[in-house]
Amino acid sequence: MLFDFDFYINKFNALLTLRDLTRNTVSSYLSMLRFFLTWCSDSCMKRPEDTSFEDIRSYLLFLKEVRLLSNRSINAHISQIRFLFLYVLGRSWDKYQVPYMKFHSRLPDILSLEQVNTFIDSIPNIKHQAMIALLYASGLRVSELCHLKYQDVQRQKKRLYISSSKSRSDRFAILSDRALDILTRYWLSYNYDKDWLFPGRGKDGHITNYTVARVIDAHTARLGWDTHINCHMFRHSFGTHLYENGYDLLTIQKLLGHISASSSLIYVSLGVRTMNALQSPFDFGRDS
Repeated sequence: MLFDFDFYINKFNALLTLRDLTRNTVSSYLSMLRFFLTWCSDSCMKRPEDTSFEDIRSYLLFLKEVRLLSNRSINAHISQIRFLFLYVLGRSWDKYQVPYMKFHSRLPDILSLEQVNTFIDSIPNIKHQAMIALLYASGLRVSELCHLKYQDVQRQKKRLYISSSKSRSDRFAILSDRALDILTRYWLSYNYDKDWLFPGRGKDGHITNYTVARVIDAHTARLGWDTHINCHMFRHSFGTHLYENGYDLLTIQKLLGHISASSSLIYVSLGVRTMNALQSPFDFGRDS
């Protein structure tokens, strides 16, 4: 080892702390930094402050051609190296020497309403059924689901209070009658204390993203579906189904907790009913 990794990691982490990033984000950024430091020491044989832009481009090619990272992932690595240069090393950064990579924007997969109902209704475990029902019925992020507490469920107003939002702004999510019925049966069955809505076994006290993902994977296999289903697919399906049923994009934006309205525009592209109702100008004025 040519240099002390901890020196760079500690300074980098201190600056991340000032930015008040989430724990998962900090962990991801530090992982990228460690990988770059390892490459500097073992492959480049230089301290980070001695690396050139040509060295960094070689590192990015290594990520692309050897580690086979996607362009989006490589861009994330570029951002952390840039942060290291500017704020830890006090070096200048030239975006023309290390440009971000172009990437394709892929439309997310969604489930039909029939598929959603089949999936949720057939879950044998009532706790697991309540978890997935809320993911879809309220359009939650999986992290928001995991951090729900008993007092966040406002039964009379039929809404959920979301305090652990990705956008760092509190919001209310809708609570459907069907989801509330499942949730009530779950709560009465388990008779938990009035703290976490979905208690877990780990040190955090609540279920984790990984737990929810495992539940979905296990039930997908149980159904014999060959489609890969993930947590976020239920959220996208929620937004798409709302749009298909006439809800405006501003309402969908608020319900999903998107900061920008542009984030909700994707549901225009995903809406099957919307596409079927459109008519090409090539057909204007012609008899059907």
